[in-house]
Order: sequence, then C-alpha cells, then structure tokens
Amino acid sequence: MTINIVTVGKIKEDYINRGIAEFSKRLLKYCNLNIIEVAHENIPKNSTGQADMVKSKEGKRILARIPDNSYKIVLDVKGKPMTSKGLASSIQNLQVQGWSNITFIIGGSLGLSEKVLNEADYQLSLSHMTFTHQMIRLILLEQIYRAFKIIAGEPYHK
Repeated sequence: MTINIVTVGKIKEDYINRGIAEFSKRLLKYCNLNIIEVAHENIPKNSTGQADMVKSKEGKRILARIPDNSYKIVLDVKGKPMTSKGLASSIQNLQVQGWSNITFIIGGSLGLSEKVLNEADYQLSLSHMTFTHQMIRLILLEQIYRAFKIIAGEPYHK
C-alpha cells in the first residue's frame, strides 16, 4: 500500500518536523509513504476577495501532484468526522476493494479550492477544532500510523 500526503507549504517548526520524521519512520513497516509538498501562494496584503484566487492557484498545484489511480481524501473542516478505528476500517476496506494508493490532501492556510474538494472521493474532518495546516500534517501521520497498528492487531501504547 502507498500512502501519499499532498500538502501546501513547508514545515518550519523543528518540533513538528521531528514528529513528522518519527511517524514517517514508523510507517515504513506498514506502507510506502510519500509526502509531496506544493508551494503555497502568498496572500496579498489587503486581500479582501482574493482568497478564492489563492486557493485556486494552490489547488492547481495540488491536483497536478496527485498520483494516478489514487483514492483521494481531502482534509476539510466541513468533512465527515471519523474515529481512529473508523479510519483503520476505511483503509482496510479500500485495500479489499483493490485500492493500493491513497492520497490525503491538506490545503494551505485558507483551505482548499472548490475544484480540489469536488475531485475528492472523501472529505474527512480530523476535528471540530481548528489547527494549523502544519499541525494537521503531524496529526494525520499519527492517525495513519495508529490505523495501521489497529489493522495489524498490534497494541499502540507499550
């Protein structure tokens, strides 16, 4: 199984990068992992009404980097919530259905364009709370790791 994470922008915070590196390393036992970063679009000062333009430009970059034949899951605050066991079950069901490539998509600070949202096979909300898109990358990796541990029937906490 290949898990792709297509995300806008780079992570600058060292503590987040360390967490991402740790969960990326742990996931190697369960899947191939690709983290694909696309450039963020600078938000113009006095950007009233320009949010759609920014999301559109970032969206084009995102869509260009999604691997072919990939099941697309966008992370969006308006998406459907899921438990950790639900995510594990969903990944396992996708495998049974023949999907060997799942792509999770994380937008920039303004979110995702309508085009990206419409291209998704599933819209997922990780929480009703708001997190930075940098934090979401770490939280998502931890949840994917937890899902594979659940699928394998392995304990998570030692």
